[in-house]
Amino acid sequence: MLKTAWITGAGSGIGAAMARGFAEAGYRVALTARGRDSLEAVAATLPDPEAALVLPGDVTDRAGMAKAAQKIADWSGGLHVLCNNAGLNIPKRSWADLDWESWDRVIDVNITGALNVIAACLPIMRAQKDGVMIHTSSWAGRFHSPVSGVVYGASKHALSDLSLSLNDEEGKNGIRSTALCPAEVATPLLAKRPGFDAAQMAAMIQPEDMAKTALFVAEMQPGICLPEIVLSPVRS
Repeated sequence: MLKTAWITGAGSGIGAAMARGFAEAGYRVALTARGRDSLEAVAATLPDPEAALVLPGDVTDRAGMAKAAQKIADWSGGLHVLCNNAGLNIPKRSWADLDWESWDRVIDVNITGALNVIAACLPIMRAQKDGVMIHTSSWAGRFHSPVSGVVYGASKHALSDLSLSLNDEEGKNGIRSTALCPAEVATPLLAKRPGFDAAQMAAMIQPEDMAKTALFVAEMQPGICLPEIVLSPVRS
């Protein structure tokens, strides 16, 4: 039976690489991000674009995410892997630059959005007695990181703990959860970090590295969970 992976934040960066990685490994993939055009561009790079389900949507739309999860399950006969990848950061990252509007948006997407997608998948995975949830957390979700910012770090710490809670409460239902905690990944998000030198991109973790890690987690034998995986570029 073909398995299905749902990737949020699939329009670029890590999410786009995960979409390609899972599709190349033989998974059916469902792709969600806010923009249809970016999703269709990613789908066009897959081995069989017609086998991908493009589902534009905003993870902060709770009802929309519940409908999306059910649509995926109806389309493919199941939902086996969630790559809970949608997230954002902002320019105003320090207490000195406190900006409630943008800070609230980080919380809405990185925490509430992640909760919405998790909750959307749980009934389907419980019924299957099978499911793997892979969350794109951060080095900043494991260790304090001044350059990542106050609210982003707090949101990723919360996401990492949400992942642990799933193993604690849902393992009996065949559901396993992993938080991926990378340091610098060469994505458009990193390029927006204040003061970041884009010339350093080649030395960073690549989106394809994250995709390979997610696939490794997804294909771990049942009965084993990997609570977290921390990745970092080699420091010179």
